[in-house]
Amino acid sequence: MASWCWTVPALSLVLLAGCSTKPPLPTYGTVSEFSLIDQAGAKFSSTALDKHVWIADFIYTNCPGPCPRMSSQMFQAQKALGADNIRFVSFTVDPERDTPPVLTAYAKHFEADPAKWFFLTGDIATINHLSRDVFRLASTDGGLEHSTRFVLIDAQGRIRGFYSSLDKDVMPNLIGDTQRVLKEQS
Repeated sequence: MASWCWTVPALSLVLLAGCSTKPPLPTYGTVSEFSLIDQAGAKFSSTALDKHVWIADFIYTNCPGPCPRMSSQMFQAQKALGADNIRFVSFTVDPERDTPPVLTAYAKHFEADPAKWFFLTGDIATINHLSRDVFRLASTDGGLEHSTRFVLIDAQGRIRGFYSSLDKDVMPNLIGDTQRVLKEQS
């Protein structure tokens, strides 16, 4: 009887330890295919992101407000995550001014790895559709107002999280959740 009494508490501890793992991140939708122009002036198809975990944001290069902070935060994520299967995508909400040469200079300023971090431009209707309808962020219909959130997308193109760039814990949360999604993929 004494050995049975000892087994129940030990089994309970094992079960509780197994329960301490976090549940998978929710899924908020799937990113549909898109085609834009990258900072090098080349056509960029979203299929280049297939089988990669990626982080997206919406910025513009002459932004006096949150965009430089967001790009610095994206650089922090690029540096912290560094994995070959991670990609970073920054969509401009000012395609008229943010031409490929302007985006290239901006990318260099933030030390973006051109093999992993893409700065994309295109017509405003496509950018607005992506921001509002695909990523479920703010409308970007020609004004420079835009969301200041990052979006985490898994290797199957599913949106797995939204992260406010204004949140003091944004980087630990975004990096931690990205690592969780990477583990799910392996």
